[in-house]
Amino acid sequence: MEQTLPQLMNLCKKYCNMLDRAGIGSRDKSLTMWQICKIDLLQFLAHMASADGGVCFRETLFIRDHLGFRFTPDKLTMFKYERNLDSEAFRSRIPTSMTYFANADVNAPDKLPGVKTAVTRTLAALFRQMGQEFIACNDLAGEREMEYFTQYMALLDNYIKVKGIRDHEGDEPQNTNRSGAASSGKNIPAKENPKDIPPSVREAEPEKTVEDYLAQLDALTGLYAVKQEVNTLVNLIKVRKMREEMDLKPPSVSLHLVFSGNPGTGKTTVARLLSGIYRALGLLSRGHLVEVDRSGLVSGYIGQTAAKVQEVVNEALGGVLFIDEAYALTAGKGEGDFGQEAVDTLLKAMEDHRDNLVVIVAGYPDLMNDFLNSNPGLRSRFNKFLFFEDYKADELTEILEGMCAGADYRLTPQAKDYAKTWFEERIASKPSGFANARDARNFFEQAVARQASRIVTLENVDETVLQILQIEDLQNEKDSV
Repeated sequence: MEQTLPQLMNLCKKYCNMLDRAGIGSRDKSLTMWQICKIDLLQFLAHMASADGGVCFRETLFIRDHLGFRFTPDKLTMFKYERNLDSEAFRSRIPTSMTYFANADVNAPDKLPGVKTAVTRTLAALFRQMGQEFIACNDLAGEREMEYFTQYMALLDNYIKVKGIRDHEGDEPQNTNRSGAASSGKNIPAKENPKDIPPSVREAEPEKTVEDYLAQLDALTGLYAVKQEVNTLVNLIKVRKMREEMDLKPPSVSLHLVFSGNPGTGKTTVARLLSGIYRALGLLSRGHLVEVDRSGLVSGYIGQTAAKVQEVVNEALGGVLFIDEAYALTAGKGEGDFGQEAVDTLLKAMEDHRDNLVVIVAGYPDLMNDFLNSNPGLRSRFNKFLFFEDYKADELTEILEGMCAGADYRLTPQAKDYAKTWFEERIASKPSGFANARDARNFFEQAVARQASRIVTLENVDETVLQILQIEDLQNEKDSV
């Protein structure tokens, strides 16, 4: 159950007192750990203040009520500039209090009797909750302030991960992010091509929280810009709900998205996670994902396309409709092409079900721009873009290793080096049909087949032999000549 801001503050104050008593807090005896923590929180809030044009009176009241510091808007602005809180240096600096909390978690958990959850996670959760409520109270809340917040929280989350923070009481180490969500292993982008298959429904897992889905997103290889965009979107939605509860004007948030990028870059995987996130946030009743392409929406006969689109929409109600290669709907302009009818029917359905349907369209970047420009209604409804970059060679190698681990295989060091070189050469040449993670999938499957041919005639085959992929298993006949 998510804790309230007062609960988190009381917990962190308790932990600060424990660190002081144990002598593992600040060496500056003129300040208690709790005072240091409050100063860090003040600087964090001042950092975000005025990001959208100026400090408002509500922000100063928030700081007074929660941290006890009294400022006028002008004085808070002056404090921000005097402390250089708008600089890149501040945005990359870990709060002093968090370094002490991390030291206690990593080096002295025995000094925190009865505390099972890592105290650093609780402190990060306090920063997150306080930041969200601070933005929500702001009369000038906007995207820039949310960007500052998202970047700062990513800094704290990464610090927790790098430090290897884990819960106490002998729990196994976990990759933590967003103040407590744990993940293990790497999620491999699923195959994204729904051609030649009917629309499929992937139900969200109702027991999962927003933090669980964000942890899964964070565990994906690469996609750094996409991860930040999704986190910003989630934060904006949370703040929007807070502002509605305070009877403040909520910021505009578009849930419909455009995913642009080449094949095999994880678009379907991220869409699936977003569908679960939207459900967990209470925006969708089911949070399932329906995947479809042109063939699932367009018919070759007059009067059938609208009915076909409506059938898919009905299947997607309460969830996310993911349309891959969406540009194919408007690519054909000849007589007898009903792609435009599909678009018109879809736009009407989006309006009719605007509170219970989210649509994500995906495809190659240039072609997606052509698609959106084909109809003014499309451009007005799809104004949020996520660009999926091609994977680098080391990222594809990491994905390959994840595939191996997931199937109980592992690469020898020589095989890993060979794979990275192979990916580097393929990326440099970008042959026709290059498909990022799909290339890694094909590479893995071919290696497994070659390994089977290699070991099937061996007399002594043990578990190790079955698991190891050697360099010759990765080489095709051309490579090995």
